[in-house]
Amino acid sequence: MTHTDQSVAPAASPEAESQARDAVSEVEPYEFTEIAMPIIAMHVLALFAFIPEFITGTNVLLLMISLVVFSNGITLGYHRLLTHKSLRVPKWLEYGYVGLALCCLQESPAKWVSTHRRHHSHSDEPDDPHSPTASFWWSHVGWLLWKRKGQHEFRTDDRYCADIIADPFYALMEKYPDLPAGIYILHAGVIWLLASALFLVDNSFVSAVWQGAGLVLWCVVLRTVMIWHFSWSVNSLTHCFGYQNHKTSDQSRNNWLVAIVSNGEGWHNNHHHDPASASVQHKWWEFDATYLQIRVLKRLGLATHVIEPRQFRKGSVEPDNPSRLNKQTG
Repeated sequence: MTHTDQSVAPAASPEAESQARDAVSEVEPYEFTEIAMPIIAMHVLALFAFIPEFITGTNVLLLMISLVVFSNGITLGYHRLLTHKSLRVPKWLEYGYVGLALCCLQESPAKWVSTHRRHHSHSDEPDDPHSPTASFWWSHVGWLLWKRKGQHEFRTDDRYCADIIADPFYALMEKYPDLPAGIYILHAGVIWLLASALFLVDNSFVSAVWQGAGLVLWCVVLRTVMIWHFSWSVNSLTHCFGYQNHKTSDQSRNNWLVAIVSNGEGWHNNHHHDPASASVQHKWWEFDATYLQIRVLKRLGLATHVIEPRQFRKGSVEPDNPSRLNKQTG
């Protein structure tokens, strides 16, 4: 185990970089993925949140609260709970976190998990779905917008998510692929109705509905776009900028800014060094907000089988070690 700090990440081999660039160069011109237009549309729609009438203290405050609440669906739910199985929680609580993730519009659990496990299996190699060795832009969002010749990377791959699809609820989303988007639209509609009803107390019906739309733009649309970029920054920024505590086979780095906006996920070199761990905090000042929440759940008796960092596991082998899941190939 290596604990040396490094300001420069080890460069990928020239052959790997060349293969990655060739893969991106095979993007067929003007052929968008099926999720490209929704991503672009959401960014355009988010701009309407800045209509002067909608810029209120209430909307800004609720945006901050919603960012904290819903982002846990990705960091704790999709990532540490489902992908790496770093802890166990009751099924009702697991579904609760997955529900928050679905309200972030980041596709179905199986699709997200299989993509992330593939990233760990081929990090910064040609088969990495979003390696910055191709380009920073590709790793951040390009891989979601354009089809790479021969495959669309953001897809459900049974080789990497058999355990997820075994769950009837998650399998249902693969059988009906529009279901995750439907859940997202439903939650937006519920928020609009509740907000409009509250605004109706002191306003006309038309004004209440208009102000409710403004709240949805801030607390649903803008929040979604911001969480997207926070998540995408883990793919891009933390493989390009930062420092390393550990030598790994990829270019993963620790980035304090990304750690702040992503509930600790920015300590990415720590995570790639020990993906099984429920914590990515390897130095006292590397604050991991997601792990703090896990500790609270453990104290309440809601989280069990919490996998501690490698240095505290004393060589024990956990039955659900995610390194085994990350390396599934068939």
